[in-house]
Amino acid sequence: MPVSNPSPNDIYTVTRLNREVRTVLEEVFPTIWVQGEISNFAKPASGHFYFTLKDNAAQVRCAMFKNRQSGLGFEPENGLQVLARANIGLYEGRGEYQLIIESLEPAGAGALQLAFEALKQKLSAEGLFDENHKKPIPLFPKTIGIITSATGAALRDILSILQRRYPFGNAIVYPVPVQGDGAAIKIAEMIKDADQRSECNVLILTRGGGSLEDLWAFNEEIVARAVFDCMTPLVCGVGHEIDFTIADFVADQRAPTPSAAAELVSPDSNEIISQLQRYEGQLINYQKSYIAQYQKHINYLSKQLPHPEQRLQQLIQRIDEYGLRLNHQMEKEITQQKIFLTELYGKINKQNPLGKIIHQTQSLNNLRSQFIKTIKLALERSQQKLSTLKQVLDTVGPRATLDRGYAIVTETCSGNIVRNTSQIKTGDQLKIRLSKAEIDSTVDKIHDK
Repeated sequence: MPVSNPSPNDIYTVTRLNREVRTVLEEVFPTIWVQGEISNFAKPASGHFYFTLKDNAAQVRCAMFKNRQSGLGFEPENGLQVLARANIGLYEGRGEYQLIIESLEPAGAGALQLAFEALKQKLSAEGLFDENHKKPIPLFPKTIGIITSATGAALRDILSILQRRYPFGNAIVYPVPVQGDGAAIKIAEMIKDADQRSECNVLILTRGGGSLEDLWAFNEEIVARAVFDCMTPLVCGVGHEIDFTIADFVADQRAPTPSAAAELVSPDSNEIISQLQRYEGQLINYQKSYIAQYQKHINYLSKQLPHPEQRLQQLIQRIDEYGLRLNHQMEKEITQQKIFLTELYGKINKQNPLGKIIHQTQSLNNLRSQFIKTIKLALERSQQKLSTLKQVLDTVGPRATLDRGYAIVTETCSGNIVRNTSQIKTGDQLKIRLSKAEIDSTVDKIHDK
């Protein structure tokens, strides 16, 4: 069966093939971690590393360029087990796929280092490392708390430094295991306990140097969160200067060593005394200079001012003069007031209201007598008229009529006076009022006349 000829676009050159394969590899594979043994290690004059990573069944070529070697803490060599963080690529010149190494570390600590980096990124994203959460370290702490092993050399070094530098302060030791199973939990609990007691102005979390495994308790998340939640300022001094732990990043301040932590929280008393002595000398010299300047100024002013005794005599003479003028003015004023009062007294006597009051009192008494007489006369006339009207009323009133033997008949239910028989009917209740009594009656029969 004949094969059709391919078009020019379907034909790959070797260069095109290798380039597109490299692109596919780089897009498909993310950055990965690979563990293996170094072999065929080479370091040309360019400074780049070229080697092979292998295990019992396979191998892969690797390249680590010079700009990626700055953080490398060891010298790679053949036979060394390593953990490599790498991108997958293709070396087009030979058509071989290879690993482009981003970072490299010994395989023994690789797993721990991975866990360290993962926790560091997690806590950093949560803000546990932020500077705005860090508290200032007090300059002159009264009591310093030390969270560390009770038998470690770090504690002896710290106590020795505190005694030498800052004998005025107190120290409280909070003993904890600093490595091994369960150490992280006990360290976290002791941090919380020391913080809740509020016995110290600052805490030191510390231990001596060791391997990554030895220091791992200080890389546990439970310790990091206990440090973050601690309200007492806390300095972390773990290991040697090159050692960094998660607790270092969370602490309010990191010290490179336990001894440096002790120096960080304790002012040097000898240095403070020397500095105070220097300040004292500077202050004395300043005061002397200040006094000398003012003494010159006082001498200058004393020459410009008159003698105080002369000035005092002038003031006394002026006071005497003012006193004489004041006495003269007061006497003159008193005399004028006496004349005015005499004239005023004469006018008041002429206008004395006592005579008018007596006259008005007599007039009021006369009017009162006349008023009483008029009232009595009016009352007598009213009483006489009332008696006359009573006699007339008694003569023509209904009571007099009743006394002569007549009666008043009213309807019991309505109280209307019965004037003729058309107002009533048989069976109606009537009330008959006599002169001295009332009679309730019932109509049995009506006799019209």
